[in-house]
Parts: sequence; C-alpha cells; structure tokens
Amino acid sequence: MAAKYQCVCNYVYDPAEGDPKGKIPPGTAFEDLPDDWVCPVCGLGKDAFVQI
Repeated sequence: MAAKYQCVCNYVYDPAEGDPKGKIPPGTAFEDLPDDWVCPVCGLGKDAFVQI
C-alpha cells in the first residue's frame, strides 16, 4: 500500500485516488507527481506535505 501525504491545510493525497482535478490518475505515487503539482485545496507545493 502506497503512503499517503497530508498538506498543512489537512488535504490528504491518496495515491489510490490520485487527483482528478489535477488530472493525476489513480495509482500515481506522491514521489511521481510532477514537480509543479500543487495541493488542489490551498495551492501549496509538494514541500508543504508530510507523509502520514
């Protein structure tokens, strides 16, 4: 099971779900997200996330 990551705004990126708004398909690991991907809730970058 792939790790989930939580943004400082409490949004959780779940690799099993991907990010439909950001056109990220299900099954995409957090590490494989594009460098310019941002939180769909608050707009912060990947550095605002911590593994949970």
